[in-house]
Amino acid sequence: MIVPFPAGGNADIFARMLGARMSESLAQTIIIDNRAGAAGIIGTQAAMKSAPDGYTLLMGTTGTHATNPAVYRKLPYDPIKDFLPVGNFAGSPSVLVVHPSLPARDLKQLIALARARPGMLNYASFGAGSSAHLTGEMLASMAKIRLSHVAYKGGPPALADVAGGHVEMMFNLLPGVLPMVKAGKLRPIAIAAATRTPAIPDLPTFEEGGLHDFLSDSWYGIFAPAGTPAQRVKQLNAEINRILSLPDVLQSLESQGADALAGSPEQFARQIRLDLARWSAVARAAGLQLD
Repeated sequence: MIVPFPAGGNADIFARMLGARMSESLAQTIIIDNRAGAAGIIGTQAAMKSAPDGYTLLMGTTGTHATNPAVYRKLPYDPIKDFLPVGNFAGSPSVLVVHPSLPARDLKQLIALARARPGMLNYASFGAGSSAHLTGEMLASMAKIRLSHVAYKGGPPALADVAGGHVEMMFNLLPGVLPMVKAGKLRPIAIAAATRTPAIPDLPTFEEGGLHDFLSDSWYGIFAPAGTPAQRVKQLNAEINRILSLPDVLQSLESQGADALAGSPEQFARQIRLDLARWSAVARAAGLQLD
């Protein structure tokens, strides 16, 4: 199972959770292969080039299959033609977190600070063109502020620099920031969801902070290279859905602030197309295109 992001990030956490249980039931060792770099492009391209026999899978994300295609002019893979959606696994909304030293405790204070310091507040992301990058651009556009983007090669190093005070803030998914929020190393500002989360019930939504319809989430699902036999895809989809029915898996996901996303390959394909259209619109509005 290729994970196109560094160890320790959201994609890696979910891949290991899923892979361990698939290994047990399929009686085969599933190796998690982290191939990070270029906002997930390197690992995704490697998965695309692998044999379509159902023995090499990709833990794909909103980034690899929706935001990358929305912003990169020359992406070395086609998210629709080069892959078969096998099954979605987990998803989570984005949370805006800041270093505790930043003099802003809520969204209104953060926007006021950004307006007082135009272009001086930096936000980290786990790669140019990633969902974290586009969500930052969406915040700048909707709040009418200027922010400076700092791209990293994955979520863990970006989070480490925000927690260390080297970068002021970033958007990341709830499972990735929850431990540091609980430890007091990061301060959450708002969650980009329609409702508050039980994981941090006191954390307001962006809507509550004054930004209407500010929504950003990401999913993590399994893909196979195009040409993989339909029967193999069906078998793997059934296995993913079985695992998502296990109480300990559901409890683990809930404790991390993630949602289980069981469903068919066809449902997963529709989600990909919807997100591709949504993030393409955000990229166009921000004038964001990368080589």
